[in-house]
Amino acid sequence: MATAALVVAQAFLVSGAVGAVISKGAGPTAVRGLLLALGGVVAARALVILLQEVHAHRSAAGTIIELRRLVLEHAARLGPRWQAVHGTEAATLLTRGLDDLEPYFTRYLPQLVLTATVTPATVLVLITQDWPAAVAVVCTLPLIPIFMILIGRMTQSVSQERLETMQVLGDQVLDLISGLPTLKALGREQKPAERVRALGRSYRRTTMSTLRIAFLSGAVLEFITTLSVAIIAVEIGFRLVAGRMDLFTGLLVLMVAPEVYQPLRQVGFQFHASANGVAAAESVFEILETPVPEHGSLPAPDLRTATIRLDAVSVAARGAWAPAGLSTTIRPGSLVALTGASGAGKTTTTQVLLGLLPADRGRVRVVPAPEGDGLDGAVDLSEIDPGTWWKQIVWVPQRPTITPGTVLENVLSNAPGDTAGNAADAACSASPTAGGTGPVPAELVEAARATGFDEVVAGLPQGWDTLVGSGGVGLSVGQRQRLALTRALCSTAPLVVMDEPTAHLDAASEAHVLTAVRALHASGRTVVIIAHRPALIALAEQTVAVTSEPIPPGPQAEVSTDGSAAHEAARAQEEAL
Repeated sequence: MATAALVVAQAFLVSGAVGAVISKGAGPTAVRGLLLALGGVVAARALVILLQEVHAHRSAAGTIIELRRLVLEHAARLGPRWQAVHGTEAATLLTRGLDDLEPYFTRYLPQLVLTATVTPATVLVLITQDWPAAVAVVCTLPLIPIFMILIGRMTQSVSQERLETMQVLGDQVLDLISGLPTLKALGREQKPAERVRALGRSYRRTTMSTLRIAFLSGAVLEFITTLSVAIIAVEIGFRLVAGRMDLFTGLLVLMVAPEVYQPLRQVGFQFHASANGVAAAESVFEILETPVPEHGSLPAPDLRTATIRLDAVSVAARGAWAPAGLSTTIRPGSLVALTGASGAGKTTTTQVLLGLLPADRGRVRVVPAPEGDGLDGAVDLSEIDPGTWWKQIVWVPQRPTITPGTVLENVLSNAPGDTAGNAADAACSASPTAGGTGPVPAELVEAARATGFDEVVAGLPQGWDTLVGSGGVGLSVGQRQRLALTRALCSTAPLVVMDEPTAHLDAASEAHVLTAVRALHASGRTVVIIAHRPALIALAEQTVAVTSEPIPPGPQAEVSTDGSAAHEAARAQEEAL
């Protein structure tokens, strides 16, 4: 409303000052008050526009960040089965896709507000000052939204096509980057590159189509508004010549008439700038409306004394059961190695054990003590509250991630992506101070010595206070692996699950990892590891062979088809071992 009032006030002041000078011969002194008021109105209007821009940009940034957070949290709750199918698509959507939403908040919505305030206010001024001009405006004004609707329907389909092309291009690029070492080793890196170039050309053509429609609609809107204002100007000119209108009213109508169309013109222009973002927002809401798999509500038994039983667990993936009919018992305090060929389902087995992926056949039961040798009191894992289950588990992935911060902060906190990562809380607790990381607990020093991470810390510029991650010192895969193992040793979680901790490591790093695994087992934890190397398998008290088998044609093959894409990421990770 402030903008509408300032627009009308500016038109009145300019018309009054110019009309007085031309028709009455008034000097500068006579119109000084009008000029000062006009200067104040112009300054106020500029200030209002500035405040609107600042507020719009802040609101847009906050909304986009919130949408990203909601999608990430919802995707995490949907689990790996959904992530394997839609993961790269969601990654593209959350980056480039939602960035296109900013023009919607910073340009399109503010213009809609101005259309709802400035346009009615200026039309009302025309009605009170010159009803013939108001009639001309009211007759031509509906043409703008009519043409916007017609052109908008064309833009909507093109924008959706552009978003889909961008998502496919993003999927291909991410897949190519993740598999580039393997493709390079096999000499097959050129063919995927050609595919990415073809998708890039398709994306460029779609983008140019969107711009073509935007320019076309802009020309149409400009033509309609220019023609409408020209009709009013010609009509005013004839009436001024005939003496049927005074100069003040004529100038006022000429200044107000363009302001009637200006908000609608801007809505039309900014609609195309925001159309891509609106298409991305619709995709975001589709993700947020995806039903989350149901979880249990029972508290998890104490894994320090509970036994975990896998009964004929099978998971469908790409026309095969992987694993196929896996049955084993994991007793508290034991060290269990999962072995088997690449693609047999070892990573999938750990996902089932972590409660991230339901078994298509069979079940996982947790038997609390003292019923560990029997089935009395056994609780199905699907009935257990995931939060209470994950609190008792530390997950050490093959390539641990680190967060921007100090080394000590990384060891004493969860790592992002550690799906069931448990904070290194009780054993190595320390509260970092505002200006530094504070004293290093003695337990942490012992844990670092056991994993060999103390050698890594000794080589860092500032020891435990060294910044790592983005903007800090980089750590190799072996160093990150030792950091994750140190975190696991500092944790009080009774179950530690590792995905081939010695993969991609040299002999020296492997020796440190083996020492850390022994230390974890000696501390009374239950340790489950995916193992390929003989040295790691030799540490295990119990070896479980994970196998896969094809699914014969028939109704059960449909289960495999439904679950195949869900396990692409897990199987690809296994095949890289």
